[in-house]
Amino acid sequence: MKNKIYLLIITTAISGLLASCGEGKKPMMQFPPTQVTAYTVKEEKASYYDTYPATVVALDQIEIRPEVSGYLTNIYFQDGQHVTKGMKLYGIDQQQYKAAYDVAKANLEKAEQDYKRYQQLAQNNAIAQQTLEHAAADLKAAQSQLSEVETNLRNSIIYAPFSGTIGISQVKLGSAITAGQTLMNNLSSDDPMAVDFAVDESQIERYNRMLNDRRENSDSTFTLQLPDGSIYNYHGRLLLLDRAVDPQTGTLMIRLTFPNPKNYLRPGLTCNVRVLNNNFAKSVVIPFKAVTVQMGEYFVFVIHGNKVSQQKIEIGRTIEGDKVIVNSGLQSGEQIVTQGVQKLRDNSPIVLASEAGANAGTKYSGK
Repeated sequence: MKNKIYLLIITTAISGLLASCGEGKKPMMQFPPTQVTAYTVKEEKASYYDTYPATVVALDQIEIRPEVSGYLTNIYFQDGQHVTKGMKLYGIDQQQYKAAYDVAKANLEKAEQDYKRYQQLAQNNAIAQQTLEHAAADLKAAQSQLSEVETNLRNSIIYAPFSGTIGISQVKLGSAITAGQTLMNNLSSDDPMAVDFAVDESQIERYNRMLNDRRENSDSTFTLQLPDGSIYNYHGRLLLLDRAVDPQTGTLMIRLTFPNPKNYLRPGLTCNVRVLNNNFAKSVVIPFKAVTVQMGEYFVFVIHGNKVSQQKIEIGRTIEGDKVIVNSGLQSGEQIVTQGVQKLRDNSPIVLASEAGANAGTKYSGK
């Protein structure tokens, strides 16, 4: 009997609790719509840059090595100086070469006199023909000897073969110099400079066309991004395509030239070449800030009335002005969210920024 009474009491209490909950039921809380900015998708001509890692190289560069031996007696430049073609660079002790030149010159004068005298005697049949022939041979040998020592004397002064920037001298005054062996310095041309970069073999026809068509090789086609991220002040020109494709990488080397009046570009500098790609066909282009990334996939929020739906897209190149080409997933005329995307989910309610401003004095009721 007691058990039945307890069961009745518990049942009654539960029923009362459920009834009280039903009577006090309130509507679920609703959040106000997110204020967003809309952008109408459209097609436009897209210009963007293809970017390639590149290296600055000198158009002309040589190692300076002596052609005669001796002690270094003169250095005519400052390390790192810009030198002009024909300027003196180094002087090697000339004493031995000057002495050899004087001796060779005297020997040549004697040989010339002997030959002339023997010619006169031969005309009078006063000497054998063989003697005249020997005199002619001696004259030729003396001329050759003088030419050789004259060359050595001339090579004891080293001149700049072209204009450019000379490096840090590898030898000091008084150093012993060995012909053909001692590396004395390096000299490289500095204006203009070359920039080399590799392209895939599938791009060869494009660059061949640019090389042959001046309109596609315009002043704005090639720009240079320096290591600090800045854009170099001067535009480049397409100079040449290398003779062969690298069979290991399937790439071809392309060479540009850039003016370098202030010597900013140095051999060995790494940078990025930017090649303008004018896409004459219209493409769907949207601001990149409208794109969200989830698990490596790209999405935008498309506006449908006062709500949005999350839509997957495939993106292409990023173009100037912080925009991106959309390869698929959007149509011209659709509206997407560009500001406020961080607060949105699929099917989120929204209000456009212009409408929110117009209704700024109206308090949201939550209904």
